[in-house]
Amino acid sequence: MSQTGSRASVTTLEVCVDSAAGLLVAGAAPIARIELCGPLAVGGTTPSLGLMRAASRVPVPVYAMIRPRDGDFVFDEEDEAIMIADIHAAKAAGLAGVVLGASRPDGTLDAALLARLSAECEGLGRTLHRAFDLAPDPLEAIETAIELGFERVLTSGRALNASEGAFVLATLQRHAAGRISVMAGAGITPGNVGALVHATGVGEVHASCRSPAEGGSPDVRRFGFETSRLRTDRAVIDAMLNVLG
Repeated sequence: MSQTGSRASVTTLEVCVDSAAGLLVAGAAPIARIELCGPLAVGGTTPSLGLMRAASRVPVPVYAMIRPRDGDFVFDEEDEAIMIADIHAAKAAGLAGVVLGASRPDGTLDAALLARLSAECEGLGRTLHRAFDLAPDPLEAIETAIELGFERVLTSGRALNASEGAFVLATLQRHAAGRISVMAGAGITPGNVGALVHATGVGEVHASCRSPAEGGSPDVRRFGFETSRLRTDRAVIDAMLNVLG
């Protein structure tokens, strides 16, 4: 059964996860949406087909990241073909939507590629990811996103974290004027989300809601099979929701 996502009139929370364990924790929380990714250590890539299928069974709308590799967002024909196949996989898995982004070498959004990818997304919601933050003119970029029919844009306000980008986020929120949702992301915690929402007026926030995990094998880390031990934490999700009210 296909899922659907929607925008609420209050500030809502999207949680990004990159594992089956994180999916189960976030999927049991009263959040608006899950962004399903491959490794968050590189900003998230396309999740595996198996993880997409598992995500279709949680009661929270799930949007799959469509990003074929780490690094920049300048994609060639081979990347595009992979992204189209992954969009179809997300649709076949019954997910609610996908998360897209593509840049030209100068950082501006690649509207032509995004239009072609969007044409493959019939029946899916669409979020424009933080390729947006590389665009030199954020107001021009948000107009492009609106013209392409995206539901929302995920952005830190072109800063390293959303708190530092609060002024740009507030400007984008006013400029959007309800035509698209501005979702603040990057470095958002229960300790700063209240002030950020108050300063910007954004209707959605995005966070990993993770904390350090106990245990783990020293040999696994020594051989480079694991870069960090962080887990999606229900207590952090609940604290975030408590602040958001």
